[in-house]
Amino acid sequence: MVKMKTLFAVLMALVAQLQLQAQSTAINPSLLTGIWPAAWIACPGAPAREYGVYHFRKTWSLSEKPDHFVVNVTADNRYRLLVNGTPVSSGPARGDLYNWYYETVDIAPYLRSGNNTIAALVWNMGTLAPVAQISNRTAFLLQGNTAKEAAVNTGRDWKVLHDSAYTPCSTDNSERLQAYIVVGPGDEVRGNVYPWGWEQPGYDDSQWANAITIPTGATPVGYGTDNYWTLAPRSIPLFEETRQRIPALRRSDLAQPPTGFPDGQHPLTVPANSTVHLLLDQTYNTVAYPELQVSGGKDAVVKLTYAEALFDKNGQKGNRNDINGKEIKGNTDIFHPDGGADRKFRPLWLRTYRYLQLEVTTAGEPLVITDIYGMRTGYPLQLKAAFSCNDSSLLQIWQTGWRTAKLCAGETYFDCPYYEQLQYEGDTRIQALISLYTSGDDRLVRKALMDFYHSRTPEGQPQGRYPSNRLQVIPTFSLFWITMIHDYWMHRPDDAFVKQFLSAMKDVLDWHERGIDPKTGMLGPLSWWSFIDWVPGLENFSGGAEHNSAIRTLHYAYTLAQAAELAAYFGQTENATHWRQLAKLLNTHTYSLCFDATRGVMADAPSRKSYSQHANIMAALSGALSSKELPQVLQKVLTDKTLSQATFYYRFYLTQALKKAHMADVYYDQLGPWRDMLQLGLTTFAEKPEPTRSDCHAWAASPNYDFLATICGIVPDAPGFKKVLIAPAMGALQEVKGVLPHPAGDITVSLTRNKAHGVTGSVVLPAGITGRFSWEGKEIVLHAGSQQIHL
Repeated sequence: MVKMKTLFAVLMALVAQLQLQAQSTAINPSLLTGIWPAAWIACPGAPAREYGVYHFRKTWSLSEKPDHFVVNVTADNRYRLLVNGTPVSSGPARGDLYNWYYETVDIAPYLRSGNNTIAALVWNMGTLAPVAQISNRTAFLLQGNTAKEAAVNTGRDWKVLHDSAYTPCSTDNSERLQAYIVVGPGDEVRGNVYPWGWEQPGYDDSQWANAITIPTGATPVGYGTDNYWTLAPRSIPLFEETRQRIPALRRSDLAQPPTGFPDGQHPLTVPANSTVHLLLDQTYNTVAYPELQVSGGKDAVVKLTYAEALFDKNGQKGNRNDINGKEIKGNTDIFHPDGGADRKFRPLWLRTYRYLQLEVTTAGEPLVITDIYGMRTGYPLQLKAAFSCNDSSLLQIWQTGWRTAKLCAGETYFDCPYYEQLQYEGDTRIQALISLYTSGDDRLVRKALMDFYHSRTPEGQPQGRYPSNRLQVIPTFSLFWITMIHDYWMHRPDDAFVKQFLSAMKDVLDWHERGIDPKTGMLGPLSWWSFIDWVPGLENFSGGAEHNSAIRTLHYAYTLAQAAELAAYFGQTENATHWRQLAKLLNTHTYSLCFDATRGVMADAPSRKSYSQHANIMAALSGALSSKELPQVLQKVLTDKTLSQATFYYRFYLTQALKKAHMADVYYDQLGPWRDMLQLGLTTFAEKPEPTRSDCHAWAASPNYDFLATICGIVPDAPGFKKVLIAPAMGALQEVKGVLPHPAGDITVSLTRNKAHGVTGSVVLPAGITGRFSWEGKEIVLHAGSQQIHL
């Protein structure tokens, strides 16, 4: 038993060390293997699980400024940590109660000899919390990394204040916007009861209560017997905030607003006893913490409204640049100034907006708006890829797709930053590939794979979105989780990480196999929500209806083939053989019952009452079509408008199908929907064609993957990206250049068509990487380093 415990401790330490690669400051290993000395603390007399905002403080003295002073910090729901008045960390990264993340931060740069104050703003949104927020109860925890930092460990010597200045607002967003919006409430803050300066050294907290400790240990993963939270090191990097000025005041009730406002240099005064509307335009969609700075204006009310676009009288967005005849509708915050000087309002959680309207109603004093700007934040993706070509319009698509991908990357991948901020497998599979191809950063990809792994239900299905405090299972998305595992395996040499998912992957496939109808040999109606696409008849809100059974069955066969490759690689020969045979049977039965020889396409189900691009896309990807039929069917997919048309989401799979049919050259001609969005003034890519709910949806950023993977043709040709295949599909383009960040270094492709319908150029591969270059049936062996292409 002792040996088993020792082995377990070693294994847990190794796992944690892998997670800690994401953070620049290392946690003390001793904190990974037992209960922490620090205690979870809370505010006495405050409700444990209801809405509340709290301030925690501790002042202590240092004989000299230290070189390092490392702390580990977390809270439920969230915290913002400040040292001597300077914000240093926010979190925790979203997880669940079994994996409650904490941040490890070196606060030494903010300390000084003598007295120092460490403070935390902590809040719990209660029943109004975002759906992505899992919670147990309100609490705060800070643990010094070693004995040197133990003086700041949370306990009863910390002071706490329950801040009554905060109340929730904008709780009717779904009703007002007639849309699914679950990002939490807005903040209404009364300045006359807010404890201004509470985070600063020297603030008098003598009237504050001492914190109470919560009767549960601060316990890392693998330890404890009565845990409220099980602590895990943050597995993604810390986020930074960058000031982002708002360049344009587009509309104002004031006769002569100051020229330059809101540039931070020209204050704007709202007269006493008046109401003024100020419509600000960031000029592009963003995710940021807005910060409003005001003076005076006692008893005024400032309402901030955020929107991706304005709406006309018919509720349509139209061109996003146009404001005439349009109004703003969106989530809101409300601030009540107390009349003091240099007051700053900042919401507790980030906001998504292009347009920000200030509605200011003053009482007996004028209100001076000295500044308003955003503090841009999010996952720190860095663009390390590059793409260019002779068609400059593709650069705008590339730039807009990159902005879309960045705004949809936070502590998890977001489906959309304005409405949901939820991580779905269907969205995340595409987002993960974009991250790998454009930034080379795989940390959020790994976290997403683990998040879904942690979400599994008793049936073995990963939840359709996670983290989430509401249950949702989407069987089609469970299959895409397996595809994500396959993607990661092909793009990263990380066998140990991939191998842990194999048994869970089998559970998903077995669940689907139990759903095969013995009468048809196809999937029958499945429980839960078998979503396919935002297309009439394919949303499947009522479950896996018969009329989509071909799409779902072929999707299952497509996934089985990928799972078989993984199983064979990891020595699970029996599973690999079974899954290949099952995929073949599913394809055969589906083709027999659903392929309409008269129309030359696959129907959505044996009844042949409906037809879609989707069924034929999956028929191509699953191998249900012969090599002769494949291009013929896909040509009909491209031209037959009677088929239900794929939205931006499923067009990603259309491109994959075209590549399989050696028809990828038509991809360039399929970019019309993205050009249309740009013509409508979108600065990020939308959820679906007009009318769309979300103006920023990362699955629509797939060109940022395909410009490199399809036009430049750079894809893995062996697990771990140990070999590369470059099969460019330039379409009508004459010149393309691409740089892809590979784990071993950059892959660079520079190609030009020649008059003989061939191609010339160069390819550079990183050290240790080999591959092949394919062009119209001809191949060249590629070696590490630079080589010339002449075909």
